[in-house]
Amino acid sequence: MGAAGLAGRLAAARAGALVGREPERAVLDRMLSGAANAPLVAYLHGPGGIGKSSLVRYAARQAELTGRRVVHLDGRFLDADPRRFEEAAAPACAEPGVVLLIDTFEQCQPLEAWLRETFLLRLADDASVVVAGRVAPDADWSLDPGWARLFTALAVRPLDTAQSHALLAARGVPAEQRGAFVAFAGGSPLALSLAASVPAAAPGAPWEPTGDVLTTLVERLVGDLPSAAHRRALEVVVQAYVTREPLLRAVLGDEDTDTVFSWLRQLPYIEATPEGLHPHDAVRATLEADLRWRDPERYDDVRVRISLAGLHAVRGAAEDDALLRVAEWMFLFRNQGGPRDLYNYRTHPHIEDTPLRTEDVPGVLRMAEEAESPASAAAVAHWIRRQPEAFRVHRYAGSPAPVAFMAVLRLDAPLPEDRAEDPVIAAVWDLVEAAAPLRPGEHLGIRRFAVQPGGHQRPSPLMELISRRAIVKEMRTRGRAVTFTVFEDADRWGRYLAEAGMPELAAVDVGGRQQHIFGRDWRRQTVEQWVQHRARAAVTPVTTWPATTATSGPGDQLPRAALAEGVFKALRTWHTPREFATSVLLHSRLVPPGSPDPAADLRGAIITALDAIQIDPAGVKAHEALTATYITASRTHKAAARRLGVPYGTYRRHLALAKERLLEQLLRQPATTSTPPHTGVS
Repeated sequence: MGAAGLAGRLAAARAGALVGREPERAVLDRMLSGAANAPLVAYLHGPGGIGKSSLVRYAARQAELTGRRVVHLDGRFLDADPRRFEEAAAPACAEPGVVLLIDTFEQCQPLEAWLRETFLLRLADDASVVVAGRVAPDADWSLDPGWARLFTALAVRPLDTAQSHALLAARGVPAEQRGAFVAFAGGSPLALSLAASVPAAAPGAPWEPTGDVLTTLVERLVGDLPSAAHRRALEVVVQAYVTREPLLRAVLGDEDTDTVFSWLRQLPYIEATPEGLHPHDAVRATLEADLRWRDPERYDDVRVRISLAGLHAVRGAAEDDALLRVAEWMFLFRNQGGPRDLYNYRTHPHIEDTPLRTEDVPGVLRMAEEAESPASAAAVAHWIRRQPEAFRVHRYAGSPAPVAFMAVLRLDAPLPEDRAEDPVIAAVWDLVEAAAPLRPGEHLGIRRFAVQPGGHQRPSPLMELISRRAIVKEMRTRGRAVTFTVFEDADRWGRYLAEAGMPELAAVDVGGRQQHIFGRDWRRQTVEQWVQHRARAAVTPVTTWPATTATSGPGDQLPRAALAEGVFKALRTWHTPREFATSVLLHSRLVPPGSPDPAADLRGAIITALDAIQIDPAGVKAHEALTATYITASRTHKAAARRLGVPYGTYRRHLALAKERLLEQLLRQPATTSTPPHTGVS
């Protein structure tokens, strides 16, 4: 088979693999067929990997099928030099009906005005031009009354879900594997194609992009970055739902934030909207996965900073904006379990969240009785009399009728009639009195009702707004010592709440239906600590409800989850004394009561346990990995792997084993009584 035959078959194969793009192809077909009123210049623009070059190749094939000559230029080889451009494009000025294709135009973007005002005017009769680049065309094309009739800009968008599945099917990916690929790729044909090239995972194993795939995608989608500050800014953008300058400043500090923000908004894979900057889905997924794979600690650090900034944004927001700020904060946790489709992070303009009005009361009581029971309606009526300000009512825009409601009660001591009228409050107060008595000036909050008739407590926009409102209350209320929330549908919500640090504490019969009570004690973990802990990628629930009393002594045994979180934080802050000195472990059995230097005793206990895990060759390697990573402080995990002379995957296995063995050793280790001698590692 000759070269021409191979070229033809290659072009045909590429054309057959082109999925979707019907609007763009329709415009190109009209241009290349010479249809009346068709544009003479089509400008394709969109982020890297979105499929612009595939459309350019489509245009080339369609032109050749009609017998038109094609002149194909690549901006990467023109150096933004008008003379080189003129030399390469000369045939387009000499032969009528020629089709000039200019790909990767962002590499010679400085030529745009010259191209429009000078070169294109020299083209031969009936010429057509297709330009493809990452940067959108400047406004002068449309402002010029002549070019406005001859020019069209085509923004190349991500593939939709059906088109993404079709592309993967064309690449031979089994149907059962496509969902994970589609979720990762965000409609990017490049990301889909690279994902399809990865060998299939073992049956039942979750698919994850390999390091090679991520490296290729970062290079192709993002390209070279001007500096480390620009990379850090991108790390923020891809983690946050939306990025505004205050968020960037809060996370990065004084790193010329205004300049970096201006750079971000010009990127072809960043969309500037009235609410802030949003990255293209494929760029978000790729850079997030790449950072988590490349530097897990940096990944966690960025998330923690964004989470804390989100808390401050909620606290500083006007009342009308607080629900949106909470939704933006919750975006960080979209992959951390919970009922499916729990949150969509968007506004709900068709639903109004309002205070309770007098005329709402009959409808609210009717909803409570229909959705739960007459006994529940009686409890609602009691609390409307006692705390009407605690209720929020939801209604569809334009309609006065309530469609859902909630209530977050505030109590520093219940009245006798509160206990008599509401068995849930009686149970809650018994829990508080037995395990976490309130001190003077403290109060508890309880999200007592969450009612949406017809879809009772199933995930929905109404339940999403109820959850947002409850979190707003937690973040903005001062002096709250204890929080409870009540769900009838514990099977759906129990695991999610437990992972968020709210275990189930009791279940109460109300009118023949079980109401499940979940709680947390903010005196054991502050809101600031909670939002930071929740942001870590591998979240271990922190026990936030005391087993017997809220005033634990310094010698108490920490639960395993709390010990694990404390140990790993101590390792991460080993070389930052100020942060290390805030460790929860300073008040654990690892530090003797009355220690004159608790930080030194804690370090000693950890070193002793670390040395003790070297009981076999695997333990020795685990010890080396953990010591190189935290105690002698290599800059990154990859640097630690290089220092140990092992492949990165092997290093990560050793490190995981080290953490597990260290934790087990600390659980077995006797209580510390004095500072052990220094081992020589620092």
